[in-house]
Amino acid sequence: MNDAIGKAAVSKASGRLIWFLILLFVTAAIDRVNVGFAALTMNKDVALSAAAFGFGAGIFSIGYLLFEVPSNLILERVGARRWISRIMITWGLASAAMVLVHGPTTFYALRFLLGAAEAGFFPGVILYLSYWFPAEYRARFSALFLLAIPVSQIISAGLSGAVMQALNGALGITGWRWLFLVEAAPAIVLGIITWYYLSDRPRDAKWLSPEERSWLEDTLAEEERVLEKFNSRQWLRAFTHPATLTLGIAYFGIDLALTGVPLWLPQIVRTLGYSYFVTGALAALPPLVGAVAMVLWSRSSDRSGERLWHLIGAIVVTAIGWGLAVPFIHSPLLLIASLAIASAGIFAATSVFWSLPASVLAGTSAATGIAVIGVIGNLGAAFGPIVMGAIRDVTHGFAATFVFMAACALSSGVVMLFAGTKVAPRVPKAGDVHVDVLPALV
Repeated sequence: MNDAIGKAAVSKASGRLIWFLILLFVTAAIDRVNVGFAALTMNKDVALSAAAFGFGAGIFSIGYLLFEVPSNLILERVGARRWISRIMITWGLASAAMVLVHGPTTFYALRFLLGAAEAGFFPGVILYLSYWFPAEYRARFSALFLLAIPVSQIISAGLSGAVMQALNGALGITGWRWLFLVEAAPAIVLGIITWYYLSDRPRDAKWLSPEERSWLEDTLAEEERVLEKFNSRQWLRAFTHPATLTLGIAYFGIDLALTGVPLWLPQIVRTLGYSYFVTGALAALPPLVGAVAMVLWSRSSDRSGERLWHLIGAIVVTAIGWGLAVPFIHSPLLLIASLAIASAGIFAATSVFWSLPASVLAGTSAATGIAVIGVIGNLGAAFGPIVMGAIRDVTHGFAATFVFMAACALSSGVVMLFAGTKVAPRVPKAGDVHVDVLPALV
């Protein structure tokens, strides 16, 4: 009886929440990566060098990381519904403000503002998922949420090129400025909807039966006891907890590798001489492969209950993909195939990775620790574009940047290899549950 109630509760929660969170993250991720497409004409219009563009792209993460921990602590206190709604509305306004870029200084300032406005969204949702789904289901639902990353790259690749081409010159506004305006609007609208749609925790969900609410609350409380999670109301203690620091260092390389494809792929493909439309279509292929790998790999991890080697294996695949791109840099199809392998590896690694923090941290420590891990990772996201831009300016090519990405990915694998199951414990094997495709509205 309890098993049936549990499966029904997980099914209803996933059907109600996951599709909506994916939609929110797709919107956020598009606002992050569309600068890669805007750069195709923006860099020349406002006199941005490759190094300046890389610095501006990376400074987004500086703004994000400065406000990430406070944001997660506020979310835990006031609830996800209110705080995620606030985040979305402010980042939509900040993204629209990118139309005001007219040189390196305004580009840096507005990218920093966008990062500050969006700060806390991603770690906030990862924390929010830990309120709803037991450990044995967390990799698959983290993966479904993270599916928004490749999906957003696919959508952005097709939509961004089309918007820039179709609206270029309309009302005297250049295509890349239209791009920021058009793709910022959904964030503001969805931010308003979020206020009314989300439920903070299972106990607040009127769309669950009393038995289903109790099952989720009781199961998650028992999980915290069995896995002996670190949980302290003194939130500063999570900063120096070994699990937080180890996972943060590992995520530095993972997040760095994750930023490489969307920020630079449009420019890499464009150097091959293709039109904006073809560039967009080709740039959509690696994240499409990554999306499939993410879902399949996370389900494999859940079904086996094994985390560590699933993560390390995916990281190795990432490094192989970037390494293969070096000799194939002048062969369009082989280059895209290599980057597709890199995307498959890094997306698979990311989906398994974000199931780990909530397996070793709980309560206020989870709110702090997840945010700190994200902060350290965002240092990688900030560091990567800056270094890649500088390398490209010096070498006048992409081969050295590919080697750099492969090395950074492998460094994360080495960290996880030495950390072992202390930060990537085995969890119970997950059973099959039905996941609704459409939301359960009642």
